[in-house]
Amino acid sequence: MLTLRDIAGHVGVSISTVSLVLNDRDEGRVNADTAARIRRTASELGYVPNQLARSLKKGQTHTIGLVSDRVATVPFSGHMLAGAQQAAWDEGYLLLLIDTAGNDELQRPAVRSLLQRNIEALVFATTYHRLVDLPEVPRSVPVVVLDGRPSDPASRADFVVPDEAAGARAGVARLVAAGHRRIGFCTVPSYPVAARLRRQGYEEALRAAGLTLDPTLVVEAEDADTRAADAPAGRLLDRPDRPTAVFCFGDQIAMGFYQAARARGLDVPRDLSVVGFDNQEYVADALSPGLTTVQLPHGAMGAWAAHRALRRITGAAADEPPEGHLMPCPLVERDSVAPPRGGR
Repeated sequence: MLTLRDIAGHVGVSISTVSLVLNDRDEGRVNADTAARIRRTASELGYVPNQLARSLKKGQTHTIGLVSDRVATVPFSGHMLAGAQQAAWDEGYLLLLIDTAGNDELQRPAVRSLLQRNIEALVFATTYHRLVDLPEVPRSVPVVVLDGRPSDPASRADFVVPDEAAGARAGVARLVAAGHRRIGFCTVPSYPVAARLRRQGYEEALRAAGLTLDPTLVVEAEDADTRAADAPAGRLLDRPDRPTAVFCFGDQIAMGFYQAARARGLDVPRDLSVVGFDNQEYVADALSPGLTTVQLPHGAMGAWAAHRALRRITGAAADEPPEGHLMPCPLVERDSVAPPRGGR
């Protein structure tokens, strides 16, 4: 790496003179022509300041570490990283990422590696809303969980998660507002926290509309992908008293209901209105008709996590208790909802 000594040798001045100029402390202390030659030589030689060395001298690295479990490799949750990175960058901080690819055994070494690089805060990001066992981190390092909750209620970590229940309420309320009274729900129990909260929102929306919950209209898919929706969709759509609308755990499940409906000669939304959850890029906006769905606010959650970490670093939130923030999940209107045929 090119050093101040190298530049000083090229220009024929002392190292201290080069340091004054490249740290913009030369005014009134170094001849203007000499300062210009030093800057020109540094540029020509490709000098890059050693920011780490500077930061260590000041006791600050302006770096936030982020450990994720597949967030970097799952397309639609990657917006969390973009939100966190932009928020950190805007405040002059660098986001240093390690993705463990879902391997829990890599978690501790990943965190240790970041701590060895003197990060000032740690963000722990998950691919879906769940409880998280956090690794041990020095008390001097603030911790924020992104899209998850600490499993230890006594944890000092802040966290941000989507407001799943309110989002589900909004999605089902849209169907109610269109006139639907028999509304099915396809859930995915392999995501227990989100499944519980989205079902809660579904039931609350029905109660608010004065509708009685019919448990037989709640079906389960083994996973959240499109193929897993085929069997539960059949259980609802093959009924003589099939529902006129369905609220789906996720957008890929909703895509499966589109396919199942069309295989039975049913039209979306004329014969079956569908609402999803996620607003997954290249799914919700690519379906025909476009899918009305609930937005998972990945970018906003990522930005919140970074801002919260920065407030802890700067001391602005030093005395505040751990905060758990529910990020709103807005409804995204497209064309998959219409009034039920015949008003039924």
